[in-house]
Amino acid sequence: MGTRSHFASHFTRGPLSNASNSGVNEDDQGSHQNGSARTPPLSLLTRTAMRISRARWFSFLRRVFLYQNGSRSDLGSNPFNSSAWIALEFIVLVVQISAITFVLSISKDEKPVWPLRIWVVGYDVGSLLCLPLLYWRFRHRFVTQGNDLHFGDIEQQRSGEESRSSHLMNKSRTFLELFFAIWFVMGNVWVFDSRVGNYDQAPKLHILCIFLLAWNAISYSFPFLLFLLLCCCVPMISNMLGYNMNMGSVDRGASDDQLSCLPKWKFKEVSDENSECCICLARYRDKEEVRQLPCSHLFHLRCVDQWLRIISCCPLCKKELEK
Repeated sequence: MGTRSHFASHFTRGPLSNASNSGVNEDDQGSHQNGSARTPPLSLLTRTAMRISRARWFSFLRRVFLYQNGSRSDLGSNPFNSSAWIALEFIVLVVQISAITFVLSISKDEKPVWPLRIWVVGYDVGSLLCLPLLYWRFRHRFVTQGNDLHFGDIEQQRSGEESRSSHLMNKSRTFLELFFAIWFVMGNVWVFDSRVGNYDQAPKLHILCIFLLAWNAISYSFPFLLFLLLCCCVPMISNMLGYNMNMGSVDRGASDDQLSCLPKWKFKEVSDENSECCICLARYRDKEEVRQLPCSHLFHLRCVDQWLRIISCCPLCKKELEK
């Protein structure tokens, strides 16, 4: 608006000299060139933020944050009960059990001051007990609440058995979480005791304990790290780039293939035409790249591509793009 009032003031003063007009045009062209020279780094950061916001792992983190801080948290909506996450937990448990078994087999001659071997064996037993719980979560990952449905006698009996097994598994899971919390504190006391040199007398067990404690520390700090990412880093980046990363979605945004199918060309300015882009509210200039949507609405190429990557519909008529 400041630019428009600037030109309006020049027009109201009366006829200007050719030199002053050329000076104004040169200044505008120079500022336009400088702005376009600074645009690529910003557009690159914006495209990177768009790709991150539409990534599946980012959507999963947002689901986890909403699940942990929401008013309801039932089994059917728990993102940790997805097949991919359960498979990842199974791989981590197998790697931990294998590493503990291997280190215990090669460290039989080590004699630590604190009973690190008992701590490692206890951690290994706790990891083994997590496998049945993991299998139960995999079998019941699609279970949802059905209190409002009317079942027959056989279905009600089966539902009662599942509720009892669910109650038992939840109790077992709570017990294991309490056990690992206490074991984590005891491990920190035994491993990082500065009064004795555990590393010199049992280096292999000491390194194994440090890795296990570091993994548990990351697991316990995951909610805080998630809060720091989604409530501090993401809003700050969104404010800097002018792009709301929380609005990006794999399902809502248009793909690169969809954008490449839409026609685009360089705008040719006509003397009597007074059209502008409804996204940036700027008039089309000669030789600017524009894109036309299937609904025949025209926009700047950069403006509409950024819009469609967030939500794949026309900004004016809200017509969806074809998948």
